[in-house]
Amino acid sequence: MKVLALETATLAGSIAIVDDVEGLIGEVKVSVKIAHSERLMPSIEWLLNASGISIKEIDVFAVSIGPGSFTGLRIGLSTVKGFAFATGRPVVPVRTLDAFARTMPFCQHLICPMLDARKNEVYAACYRWDNDMCTKMMPETSIHPHELLKGTKGPVVFMGDGARIYKNVISEVMKTRAIFAPPAQMSPSASTVAEIAIEMTAQGMAADPASLTPYYIRKSEAEVNWPR
Repeated sequence: MKVLALETATLAGSIAIVDDVEGLIGEVKVSVKIAHSERLMPSIEWLLNASGISIKEIDVFAVSIGPGSFTGLRIGLSTVKGFAFATGRPVVPVRTLDAFARTMPFCQHLICPMLDARKNEVYAACYRWDNDMCTKMMPETSIHPHELLKGTKGPVVFMGDGARIYKNVISEVMKTRAIFAPPAQMSPSASTVAEIAIEMTAQGMAADPASLTPYYIRKSEAEVNWPR
């Protein structure tokens, strides 16, 4: 089973093709200030051509549904919906922070992926590895970093652009208990979106493309400021 996965929740967007037997076939990850609407389709076409795979050979489409950039999430979702309707293949929605935590496999410490939510807040959740299972210890939330760090015990691995932006705050509160992920693991990855999608597909958890919506947590600016 071949999965084409998209990760557009952050500026560092990525596309991956993963086979449930062969593993990772290819991944493109680019962090540049160019809109996903401009670079997503060319990146998908390049990866398919480089891998020698046609879109008709993709069995499942997977997409990161948030939380994250409102615009980026909508672009990713609309793209996989288009592929699904054109090919008749299923779509599997994967929560962004779930896939992000999976990029730090078998970590012995608590993992806290953080994405910048603006307004002095971050999108965050906490996870812990137990053998080969990555278990969510705190659900996704939009929260001020100081509130997030209250009551935290033991070493914590922080990752994401939120961790980078609020590194000084985290270091001040956590002291030596704060561990920051390496630069290459500071952004979500489409390959782990695909890994989770393979597991979800095996459990029959594909979604109806027409009903798919982003997992925002917080209302977008347009919705918040919309006249009542």
